[in-house]
Amino acid sequence: MTHTILIVDDDPTQRRLMQAVIERNGYQTLQAASADEMFRALEGPRGPDVGLVMLDLVMPGEDGISALKRLRPGHPGLPVIVLTAQGGIETVVSAMRAGADDFLVKPASPERILVSIRNALKVKALTGEVQRLKKRTPGVLGFGDMIAKSAAMRMVIRLGERGAQSNIPILIEGESGVGKEVLARAIQQASDRAGKPFVAVNCGAIPENLIESILFGHEKGAFTGANEKHIGKFQEADGGTLFLDEIGELRLDMQVKLLRAIQEGEVDPVGAKRPVKVNIRLISATNRNLTQLAQEGRFREDLFYRLNVFPVQLPPLRDRMEDLPELVQFFIERFAAEENKRVVGIEPAALEMLNAYAWPGNIRQLENTVFRAVVLSDSDHLSQADFPQVAAQLGIEIRPALRAAPAMPPHETAMPAPSAASVVPAASACAPPAGGTVVLANGLEIKAIDGAGHLRRLEEIENDLIRFAIELYDGHMTEVARRLGIGRSTLYRKLRDMGIGEPPIAAQG
Repeated sequence: MTHTILIVDDDPTQRRLMQAVIERNGYQTLQAASADEMFRALEGPRGPDVGLVMLDLVMPGEDGISALKRLRPGHPGLPVIVLTAQGGIETVVSAMRAGADDFLVKPASPERILVSIRNALKVKALTGEVQRLKKRTPGVLGFGDMIAKSAAMRMVIRLGERGAQSNIPILIEGESGVGKEVLARAIQQASDRAGKPFVAVNCGAIPENLIESILFGHEKGAFTGANEKHIGKFQEADGGTLFLDEIGELRLDMQVKLLRAIQEGEVDPVGAKRPVKVNIRLISATNRNLTQLAQEGRFREDLFYRLNVFPVQLPPLRDRMEDLPELVQFFIERFAAEENKRVVGIEPAALEMLNAYAWPGNIRQLENTVFRAVVLSDSDHLSQADFPQVAAQLGIEIRPALRAAPAMPPHETAMPAPSAASVVPAASACAPPAGGTVVLANGLEIKAIDGAGHLRRLEEIENDLIRFAIELYDGHMTEVARRLGIGRSTLYRKLRDMGIGEPPIAAQG
């Protein structure tokens, strides 16, 4: 999933040039010619995908400052980079006070534009991660924080919201890694116990000789090593929610004591003279079939019926693949912020590959896979090569991508450049297949033969070569003209003849 950048400028040439710079670096774009069009775009079907706005300050009708002030209340977290030809201090201060995240003076180089975009998106990701951590620490993650666009997850959300309205015991069933604790926290937050303690216990991870003490507590001196009083998880959760994960792993004798604690609303700490009253909301979870365990005598039927009052089945990731693109983007933003990486999205081919995988470890496996990919990646967008294990499982052969040779540093002496009409790529940068086609380093094809088998016009071949040179040297028109062996004015004239219009933004530098 790739970030979408909304370009707002009344000048169509500027919008087109900005679009070329942004899309060449892996982002998607939307365009608007006025403030009203900007708001219509944000409210349209692609509005939720907009991750950043490039806003011109001087436009007919409503100007950029006014539009920015109107934008902020409804989109407080949306990064906005303002653009203007007037770079005065007063203009900058006014834009920043109105809520701008960065300020660019036109004409801006592609490098400056991309740095500004990356920084704004990184700050947005860091802000989101800080907010998520703040919510998680006191247990205030809600249903609105869950990624649940698929029909299966929408049903889960509806059930969770209904179950949260009472103190009914809830049993969350689902495979390992589907997010049972996340759902339990959302139920707690939607209930009248929001803000109260949320205590999670993994019943399968507690040593057998400590289960009773950890759940119900103990008095000082109750057994060897009990040097002080311990209140136990039930008392820790008093007034709030107790989440018992992997409840099917609890041994039978503890199941009896758990049943009494649930029925009576009190616990018997080890070594205590009298029971202690507790007021808890119980949510349990399992990745096992409790019905089958009860039939086999490995789980008490009376406890099963006490827990299974309001069952909620969480689907595995393979049954909610509609959520995968948003989950991937969420993890990319999170880990890029944590690891200080410049990754902002994922290539379509890589996302298609992830969609084809079954994900037996569910969301936990996806999270760890994306984490590894972000750490190892050196580009802006994750590619198939960043997921070698998934590719191997699917039998996909990953071939290293060919990259264009870097421009020669200015201090190095270059061979005299031939004319644009006679430039032939070096053997290391292209491969001449059959059919009169030269494939250049970035995958661009320059065909010498047309569809009818005749030689193409020299002008057409020259135009293709000019486009390739502009992309190879990132729009630096001085370098493009030098490499092609023509003057800048000649190059600009040829661009106008080709219908491209004004030179790209980097032409001024």
